[in-house]
Amino acid sequence: MNNFEYYNPTKVIFGKGTYEQIPTNIKEFTTGKRIMITYGGGSIKKNGVYDAVMKSLADYDVVEFSGIEANPEYDTLMKAVERIKANPVDFVLAIGGGSVIDGTKFIVSAAKYEGNPWDVLIRKEGCIFKDAIPFGTVLTLPATGSEMNSGAVISNSRLKEKRTMGGPQGFPKFSFLDPTVVKTLPKRQIANGIVDAYMHTLEQYLTYPSDNLLQERIAEGILSTLIEIGPKIMENPSDYKAASNLMWCATMALNGTLRAGVAYDWATHMIGHELTALHGIDHARTLAIIAPNLYKVKFENKKEKLIQYGQRIFGLEGSCGEEAINRTKIFFESLGVKTQLSDYTDDYKSTPKTIRKRFEERGWENIGERRDLTPSEAEKIIEMSF
Repeated sequence: MNNFEYYNPTKVIFGKGTYEQIPTNIKEFTTGKRIMITYGGGSIKKNGVYDAVMKSLADYDVVEFSGIEANPEYDTLMKAVERIKANPVDFVLAIGGGSVIDGTKFIVSAAKYEGNPWDVLIRKEGCIFKDAIPFGTVLTLPATGSEMNSGAVISNSRLKEKRTMGGPQGFPKFSFLDPTVVKTLPKRQIANGIVDAYMHTLEQYLTYPSDNLLQERIAEGILSTLIEIGPKIMENPSDYKAASNLMWCATMALNGTLRAGVAYDWATHMIGHELTALHGIDHARTLAIIAPNLYKVKFENKKEKLIQYGQRIFGLEGSCGEEAINRTKIFFESLGVKTQLSDYTDDYKSTPKTIRKRFEERGWENIGERRDLTPSEAEKIIEMSF
């Protein structure tokens, strides 16, 4: 088993009818009364979440910041940062899915940063977020696990860039997870959430065999659960049993548990982020497009785990690695998620070359769990994905 450090300070309040506990949890971190709430396009005002949260915050001076995009935009988030710097708040409450939560992590960190926040995102030497305004979350879309981790992904459409950030300051102080919100979501978002959670798990599982048998079994438990409940929740989003299991799977897939003591990949995410930056494709769908072809290109690296995956998750026998890849693709497509890049863009010529060039310029010469996936292989994977 690899050496590891495990740290997760986020408190989770799970279940229906819990929002009245929000003030009690805020008081653990500030006695101040000025709160900023952040959210996206306003769906929370249609599904009842906004009213319930605002009722719980009746004793607070609430400042609203809305309009955080599905891929949170740097320029949009900087408007919130500027507002806070001009008129400070004591606490920030993110109400939304992973994008709103990711954007809020940037807002609370950048508001405490004296330099140019973009320098942190591009990892300019010596630039790092060290402090943040305390914040919590009210999750409305199970998918990214951002409600219980410190990472975030921020887009910059002007530069066609998508960058990651993290650090201890990025952990929410608490997160409210109410599975009843799932029934209010469009099925496209539910499907994306299932794929996102599944791929977060595979990135930390489909590498090479480890001695951490517990982590492997936890990962397999998440994968098996998502396969079991995926069709049920797509057919009936009001199924509380399926919705609650989806929400907890998505959280557990990326709260730091699965990575403890094992190798992890993330190459699919790195390539997928570029597809979103270039073509605006839903994050989860970029993963469904890239993963099967990445597994084919790096088949020998991943062969042992692909066979284990096929046998334990799909009940296959023998040397079943290739069929395991095929079954993964079939599962994604059963959710209504198209897995060919040509379904999203016809830019066959420049996309593979552009992404290879970006990898080369950033020094991403060796990525993946064995640090041997090259920019040329990334180009090949994208070409295969059309």
